[in-house]
Amino acid sequence: MTLYTLLELMAVFAIDVISAIGYLGVFLLMVMESMVIPIPSELILPFAGFLISRGDFTFTSVIIAGSLGSIVGSLISYYMGKYGGNAFVIKYGKYVLLDVEDLKKAERWFEKRGEYTIFISRFIPVVRHLISIPAGIGKMDIKRFCLYTIVGASMWNFILVYAGYLLGEHWDKIKHYSEPVSLSVAAVLVIAFVWFVYRHLRDKLAARR
Repeated sequence: MTLYTLLELMAVFAIDVISAIGYLGVFLLMVMESMVIPIPSELILPFAGFLISRGDFTFTSVIIAGSLGSIVGSLISYYMGKYGGNAFVIKYGKYVLLDVEDLKKAERWFEKRGEYTIFISRFIPVVRHLISIPAGIGKMDIKRFCLYTIVGASMWNFILVYAGYLLGEHWDKIKHYSEPVSLSVAAVLVIAFVWFVYRHLRDKLAARR
């Protein structure tokens, strides 16, 4: 199955859910989008914007439903990271090249740079699905996490909804433009992961000498 086919299936799923249960569908899909379930907001909110242009939805209600979904999904992922991620690293981290020192580094990172990390990540495909988990692992202050998540998510949601509103029945063109960006970001993440593995192996070998 190609990425394009997968996106098409996701788009059909999003349309069916929103068509069936309206604003609740927007909310639930955005909860999923803000977790590790890879349903891009580019497939959800532009369609809702189209429905606004048709008079079926109101702009304010879509933004509220979408942004509430974003914060709820992000909080679920945050607590998954906070209560599950730390325990996983302590118990199984050695098998995936992670240790307690990496947890401390994550905590220091989100203590110093958590605000702009969370805010900027809301605008980056792929990353926004995942960023809340390391924020939880890094024990970022929950109030700051919520503030920057809701601000970043609301801005991004507004952009997509408004784009769908302007494009009308051609709202689905957005996913064609976003696909190359998502692929590029995924490639960068793969490269970063390979570098992470290489660096850890190098450091561990150096420590044994």
